[in-house]
Amino acid sequence: MRRRTMLLSCTALTLALGATACGGDPVTSAGGGDKPLGGQTISVAGVWSGAEQKNFQKVLDGFSAKTGAKTEFVSTGDNISTVIGSKIEGGNAPDVVLVPQLGVLQQFAKKDWLKPLSPSVQQAVDTNYADVWKEYGSVGESLYGLYFKAAHKSTVWYSPEALDQAGVKPPKAFKEMLTSARAVSDSGLAAFAVAGEDGWTLTDWFENIYLSQAGPEKYDQLANHSIKWTDPTVVKALTTLGTLFSEEGLIAGGPKGALSTDFPSSVAKVFGPEPEAGMVYEGDFVAGVAKDQFGRKIGEDAAFFPFPSVDGGKAPVVSGGDAAVVLKESKNQKTAMAFVEYLATPEAAGIWAEAGGFISPNKKLDLSKYGDETTRGIAESLVQAGDSVRFDMSDQAPAAFGGTKGTGEWKLLQDFLRDPSDAESIAGQLETAAAKAYRGLS
Repeated sequence: MRRRTMLLSCTALTLALGATACGGDPVTSAGGGDKPLGGQTISVAGVWSGAEQKNFQKVLDGFSAKTGAKTEFVSTGDNISTVIGSKIEGGNAPDVVLVPQLGVLQQFAKKDWLKPLSPSVQQAVDTNYADVWKEYGSVGESLYGLYFKAAHKSTVWYSPEALDQAGVKPPKAFKEMLTSARAVSDSGLAAFAVAGEDGWTLTDWFENIYLSQAGPEKYDQLANHSIKWTDPTVVKALTTLGTLFSEEGLIAGGPKGALSTDFPSSVAKVFGPEPEAGMVYEGDFVAGVAKDQFGRKIGEDAAFFPFPSVDGGKAPVVSGGDAAVVLKESKNQKTAMAFVEYLATPEAAGIWAEAGGFISPNKKLDLSKYGDETTRGIAESLVQAGDSVRFDMSDQAPAAFGGTKGTGEWKLLQDFLRDPSDAESIAGQLETAAAKAYRGLS
């Protein structure tokens, strides 16, 4: 990089996030002219597609307009670690990768694929983010990941009409939610649509209960497997979850029906043309499905309440996110690092916030950038949670345990949904699977 490039201020640095190519081919974002990074090009890889792709492109275009850098984005699909590994081996590594799972970020770092983020990026993170996001972006003493996009996974979505018909209001405690659920069921709808076919949704149910009931310290210990899944706190959380899974009428279609319901279908059962349930638990991204596929107006005929506190604990805030990392194999590391620094700015986050379908952990982002009051409230909840936010536990685990269909935690929680009568047995099976997966890391 030329000397003039290195003299750029934080707000003029280079971001090379390019347009997503649905077919996997790079799409180039125009750049050049009399701009500080004119003539520079970086490539970015990530999993985004569809509406997310289009909105991310607006961020890339903003970077190109500001700096003159050209950007190329290659879609990896969900199996990002395999794709990136192949590209590194083939000598065609991207400069920047948007990593959607903490466990994958840690895997990349342990494989020595990543470049620690520059002091200027670290300063931006210190200024604009709660400390917890720096912790989740770090491996050992080095900061490798900048969290650009977050997910708030502690939101329960509901049909206001269904709750009104049952004569209940959004609950603030888990036991109150069960009481409200029974009232909804008595009024003629099942209380909850549960996406049991997608095992990851069941991990999210467990994590919210566990974080509130057992507390952040135990949550961290379980996430690191420094306590076993047979710990009494795990059995207690499973038992609490089992009260919902086992009670007749609370789940649309019962356990059998839930196990054949994927995530989009669970949203359809609440917000589709023929509702079968009054509520569906999942992250802020439920709003996008309710709005885009079923024409629901968010905040009016599709609303949310925070996942309620359990047994007097603090209401949980579980999150996930996409972290920008720079590969050691990058052919243009300085420009790539400048791009990541741009992503750390409120300006970059504001572009996607205005487009919709986005929540930022950047505490300096003006909340007025969000296009509707509901999204604004979710984003504010995430930012105000500060260091009490906890990253999705299954995303921190080895993929063999926390992220693989038909095995590990996904399968065992499906088994528990099918028969929630023996929490201790499932806890033992979870520990066996976790121990095997964590041994595989050593």
